[in-house]
Amino acid sequence: MFFQIDFDNRLAIYDQVVRQITFAVAGGVLREGELVPSVRELARELTINPNTVARAYRQLQDHGVLAGVRGTGLAVAAGAAKQCREERVGLIRSQLEQVFGEARQSQIDPRKFRTLVEQELERQMPDGAGKAESRKPKAEG
Repeated sequence: MFFQIDFDNRLAIYDQVVRQITFAVAGGVLREGELVPSVRELARELTINPNTVARAYRQLQDHGVLAGVRGTGLAVAAGAAKQCREERVGLIRSQLEQVFGEARQSQIDPRKFRTLVEQELERQMPDGAGKAESRKPKAEG
């Protein structure tokens, strides 16, 4: 499949699986009704314990991302894409809160911090989606 485990990451392995499936659903890589790999198959592919995959799948089922298909396995649940996109935004917001908190604790000047954020937006989203100029009011005259 397309999942990858970072064994050096502080995030638990099952959480990495949960997040990657959530992001795949949010991004349309996995679509409603599409089957996910079996527990054994994904465990073998990622060289992790099947119980770890089972735990991740249980959590995804509990959150309504995956649903059981009788006699077949697990598939992406109806409405999961919207839910996963919202969860993805929540994760990003949480990470932003940490970055902003660290900037505040480091006593970085707000103007300097804004410049850093705008530079990074431009670097990460060169198509213009992050350009601050597009949000500034136009000069009259």
